Amino acid sequence: MRFAHDFVEFTRGEGLIEQIQFKDLLIQGEGARQMTKLETISASWVICDSWAGIAGTMSLAIAQGGPVTLVYGPILTLILVGACALTLAELASVYPTAGGQYHWTSILAPKSVNRALSYCCGMTNVFSWIAICTGIAIIPAQLIVGIALFYNPTYTPQAWHYFLIYQAINGLVLLYNITLLKRSLWIHDVAFFATLTSFFVITITCVARSSSNYQPSVSVWGTFINDSGWSSGGIAFLTGLVTPNYMYAGIDGALHLAEECENASTVVPRALISTLLIGFVSSFTFIIAMLYCTNDLSTVVTSATEVPIFEMWYQATRSDVAATVFVVVLCCAAVFALIGAQQTASRLTWSLARDRAIIGSKWLSEIHPKFEVPVWGLIFNFVIMFIIGCIYLGSSSAFNAFIGSGLVLQHISYAIPAALLMYRKRSEMWLPRDRTFRLPSVAGWSVNAITIGFAILVVIFYDFPTVLPVTSSNMSKLHG
Repeated sequence: MRFAHDFVEFTRGEGLIEQIQFKDLLIQGEGARQMTKLETISASWVICDSWAGIAGTMSLAIAQGGPVTLVYGPILTLILVGACALTLAELASVYPTAGGQYHWTSILAPKSVNRALSYCCGMTNVFSWIAICTGIAIIPAQLIVGIALFYNPTYTPQAWHYFLIYQAINGLVLLYNITLLKRSLWIHDVAFFATLTSFFVITITCVARSSSNYQPSVSVWGTFINDSGWSSGGIAFLTGLVTPNYMYAGIDGALHLAEECENASTVVPRALISTLLIGFVSSFTFIIAMLYCTNDLSTVVTSATEVPIFEMWYQATRSDVAATVFVVVLCCAAVFALIGAQQTASRLTWSLARDRAIIGSKWLSEIHPKFEVPVWGLIFNFVIMFIIGCIYLGSSSAFNAFIGSGLVLQHISYAIPAALLMYRKRSEMWLPRDRTFRLPSVAGWSVNAITIGFAILVVIFYDFPTVLPVTSSNMSKLHG
């Protein structure tokens, strides 16, 4: 594999890439560009699938601020994550590589520390993506068990029930990604339009069925619920931001598909921004509609189904059949997201192996000649996800804590290149003037600083216990 470009030649060292910068990346040999603009944007969106993401993790926000967190949290995260996305978009327009953040770190960091810092950033990003895949894979298991509980209240779910469903879905998606994905990249387009259509159908149905029983606006826009045990409402709100932030989990997905898409320096920034904006509009509209249509939030939290959104849909439609169908649709959305997430995570692992920065690089860096995907990279990530799934059998709290770490690690990987870009004073040597995505100087400095500040906030408050007093059953619980 050789990198070629028309700005400044850069080379590889013994381990991670060493020098400097380039204007446009071309891949020669393995990994031909096959993804169209729409497929890249669709894959980026499907991984986040923001309205489904917030629907699947709603219980935490209900206890950590209630409607206030659910309504104003997405607005705040639009600003904060938006700054991260703009920072990533600028760098991607100059350095479109599968390595993304860790490549940029290697390029921007002082030579004395660039290898170590790049390695730390790369491993942080890899484990954040494995955590994201894990968090997505457990959602269908929770939804399926929730349906069983709704129709059979005497059923007592066991940890191994979740475990088997989680591993089965994870394994089936792995087989699809290895054998069929390269021959059916249109699956991302199908998922994109299917999930957006589902959003419209579900939202309109709930609004129409609840037309005679809407909640008062003061309840939707002004009710603050603090069932967390924290005496400070501010801490409750900040820890509850995990839910609206989770709707952007994996927003850097397009970065790691850069070497598979056409005209990456233009398409990847567009994919980032479109994912951010479509995600906000859909999730904000969805949550406002659900709050107007939900009669009793306390029942939602304590629902026997263990799936809060099931209870919300049941209250909105007054139909167990409609609620069940909607949950099945949400389950399908999660599977679509897992396909994209596994694909993206494997490309990041492959990139690290290509730079000889991970154990087993000789095998992990291979592209299968028939399937045209990094098969060993996919299997490597699957094995780690399988092991993490085994943790669920012993402690769901430990499992949930690992999922929650994904957001923290993700924002750390954003902050490192942002800080280095500011260290380089956003010089034209590192951000050429003629890049395809360019922010005004003040805006660029601002979004870089916000990216760093948000990472600090996430590291502090997302590690706080979500409920006091802390017990083995509520520690670091992300999914309800």
